[in-house]
Amino acid sequence: MTGVRRAAVAALAAVVLLAGCAATGPAPEASEEDGPAPFLIDQDFPDPDLLEADGEYFAFATNSRGANIQFATSPDLVEWDVSLEDALPDLPGWASAGRTWAPDVSAQPGGGYIMYFVAAHTASDRQCIGVATASVVTGPYEAQEGEPLICTLDEGGAIDPATFTDDDGSRYLLWKNDGNCCALDTWVQLTPLAADGLSLAGPSTKLFKQTEEWEGNLVEAPVMVKRDGRYVVFYSANDYGGDQYAVGVASADALAGPYEKQPEPFLSSPATDGRYIGPGGQDVLPTDDGDVMLFHGWNDLLMYRGMYSLPLAWNDGVPSLK
Repeated sequence: MTGVRRAAVAALAAVVLLAGCAATGPAPEASEEDGPAPFLIDQDFPDPDLLEADGEYFAFATNSRGANIQFATSPDLVEWDVSLEDALPDLPGWASAGRTWAPDVSAQPGGGYIMYFVAAHTASDRQCIGVATASVVTGPYEAQEGEPLICTLDEGGAIDPATFTDDDGSRYLLWKNDGNCCALDTWVQLTPLAADGLSLAGPSTKLFKQTEEWEGNLVEAPVMVKRDGRYVVFYSANDYGGDQYAVGVASADALAGPYEKQPEPFLSSPATDGRYIGPGGQDVLPTDDGDVMLFHGWNDLLMYRGMYSLPLAWNDGVPSLK
């Protein structure tokens, strides 16, 4: 997510990142005195994006330990191996290294995989969204040259891409204009994609912006699912750099809205007695056992953000944590 503190956080976590992999089981039930829950990936792995391919699970994350895009693999969503490779080793000509954030990876209808990523737009120093493709899920991904896919400089830039495919097969990209960089509103937006995902197929629709006190001055990191006929967006809000960051939920009967927010956070540090510190950057992964929400949270010293997971339950299109 945005913020000048990201580079400092990554530097502080350098010693931790040398471990290269981490694996623990699901967080056990514990009392308040036990402190933060154990990570599934216990090293800097922010903004995780998940998918299943060929019976294996893959997670991609924001830049760290020298890689533009990190990735990890798991046979079961419990044991994770963080690769030392870079899924996106070369950035396009419009981008500068150092701020490559929040990847979204999905299978292309015709075969292969497509990645949407955020990088620093060299000419403006704003963040913009690019697109890359690969023949295998772990890459290496080759970025499309030319101009960024989405680069709304007049709105502060664009970050946090997430794909959504509707029941009719239409593909969309959710994202957020980075208005909090420059005292502008932040909107979760929805843009139709061409069938191959490499270009846009129409104008963007603004779904919702920051309105609730707990959201502070921003909403971001949207991910959309459709359950029980309703469009449901999980999103993050507030300052990512501490325990005020939290996950919210907004839903609508129609894709374009209007979206109604739950008034309180869906997942937050206070609501979990500090078990999850600044949870956010979430993704929702369907599995044979139901939906799972993967997200990042801070370690107890606020030095790095590891990955967690929690199972979701649904009741008439309303999510809850199991």
